[in-house]
Amino acid sequence: MAIYFDHNATTPVDPRVRQAMLPYLEQDFGNPSSNTHAFGWKAQMAVDRARKQVASLFSVAPKTVVWTSGATESNNLAILGALEFWLESNDKPHFITTAVEHKAVLQVFDWAKKRGAEISIAPVNKDGCVELSTLKSLIQPNTRLISVMAANNEIGSVNALKEIGELCSQNKIVFHCDCAQAVGRMPLSFEDLKIDLLSLSGHKIYGPKGVGALIIRPINREFTLRPLMAGGEQECGLRPGTLNVPGIVGLGVACEILQQEMLAEIEKVSQWQRQVLETVQAFSEVVVNGPLKNRLCNNVSFSVKNLFPDEILEGLDGFAFSSGSACTSANAKPSHVLKAIGHEDQLARSTIRLGFGRFNTEHEIKQLLSQLKILIGQRV
Repeated sequence: MAIYFDHNATTPVDPRVRQAMLPYLEQDFGNPSSNTHAFGWKAQMAVDRARKQVASLFSVAPKTVVWTSGATESNNLAILGALEFWLESNDKPHFITTAVEHKAVLQVFDWAKKRGAEISIAPVNKDGCVELSTLKSLIQPNTRLISVMAANNEIGSVNALKEIGELCSQNKIVFHCDCAQAVGRMPLSFEDLKIDLLSLSGHKIYGPKGVGALIIRPINREFTLRPLMAGGEQECGLRPGTLNVPGIVGLGVACEILQQEMLAEIEKVSQWQRQVLETVQAFSEVVVNGPLKNRLCNNVSFSVKNLFPDEILEGLDGFAFSSGSACTSANAKPSHVLKAIGHEDQLARSTIRLGFGRFNTEHEIKQLLSQLKILIGQRV
C-alpha cells in the first residue's frame, strides 16, 4: 500500500466519524421529514445536532447552515442562486473571481456568463494570491458578488480574506468564499472575515464524500439566494430532496473533532511542511510554488527543472501524491493555476504536490525526505 500524501485531494474518513455514522446506516434509518414516528424524529434530531456542530466550528447560528452534496454544489448554489436573484430584479450583475479558483468555481462563472452575468477574472501575483488593489480596480457600479477562495488547492497560497471581506462590505458586494481547502487547516472566523457565503466539503476534513454545506450570512440588505432545484421544502426551500442523514452526521462529527484538535494538528503538519520545504530548497533546480510562509499548513508544491513527469512517478513509486489538483491530474494540459503564476508548460508539468494529514507519521515523512533527495539529486 502506498504512503498517502494527497490530503488536498481527499482525506480518509476518521474512524470516529465512521462510528458515528453507522447507526444511521443501520437501525436509525429514518427519514427526517417523517414527523409522525420515532424513526423520523431520531433522524431529525441527528440532523439538528450535526447542524449545531458545523455552526459551532464557524461561530454562527445553526440556521445559517444549508446542507449540500459538497463544495461544488455549494459553489453553484452561492453563485447561480445569487445570479437568479438579480436576474429576477432585471439587473445585469457584474461578478469578480480569480484566475486560480478551482474549476468548481470557474466553470460555474462560465455558466453564469451564458445566463447574462458580466464576469471579470482577476489575475494573481507570483505567489498565486489576488492583490486587493486588483480587486478594487475591477469593481464597477453593478458589481454584485466577489468570489475568492480562502486557500488554493494546488499551491497552498492563502488569500487576504479579512481585507477582501472589508472591501466587499464597504461596497455592499456579496463575498463568496470557497473554503474547501482551508477548513481545518487554518482558523476561519466567519464573522471577522465578513464572508457572506462559505462553501465546504466533508471529504476534505476526514468526513464522508458526497456531503457538504453552504453557510449563509443573514445579509442586511435586500438580497436572497434563489434555489436552483425544485421538488421539496427541505433546507428552507433552498435545497430540496431527502437529506443524507449518515453523511450529515459524519460531517457534523468531523467538524466537532476539528474544533477540539485543529490547532494541534496544524502544528504537527506544519513541522512536516517545514522539513520538506527545507529539503527541496537546497536544490537550485527546484522552484517552490506558492508563498513560503503564508500558505496552507499541510501543502507543499514544487516544480523541478529538467525533470519529466514519468521520472517523478518512477522516482516516487510507493507514495501517493499529485502533480496538480485531483480534478485535472489526468488531463495532459498544464495546470491553469501554475500557468497563472507564470510557469512555462514544461515546468508546470514537472510539479509535485504533497498534502500531509492527520494519520501520517514522522517515519513516513523521513521516508519521503530520503526519496526526494535521491530523486532530485540524481535527476538534476
